[in-house]
Amino acid sequence: MGDEPEGGKEGEKKIVHVYPLVKHSDMNEEMRTEAIELTIMACEKYSSNYEHAAKVIKETMDKKFGIYWHVVVGEGFGFEVSYETQNILYLFFAGNLAIVLWKCS
Repeated sequence: MGDEPEGGKEGEKKIVHVYPLVKHSDMNEEMRTEAIELTIMACEKYSSNYEHAAKVIKETMDKKFGIYWHVVVGEGFGFEVSYETQNILYLFFAGNLAIVLWKCS
């Protein structure tokens, strides 16, 4: 019992650092949920290779939601893109890792 509050606090701290923070999205709920789950999986699996993580995200989004998806994964970048409405997601994961994915045909 004495360990529960302490363990809970530690667990909460870890969740704050690894939970995805969506900064902007106009995707429908289903697509957004799938994209976030895919992004987390790719970024955790390829944490030392952002280029490979972006490639996995792009190829999976192309297969699931049609071609012309674009993905940027990294730290410390700005962006301005044209995109199809209801097809953009901008989020942070694991602190300062930013991911932007959008569709533009």
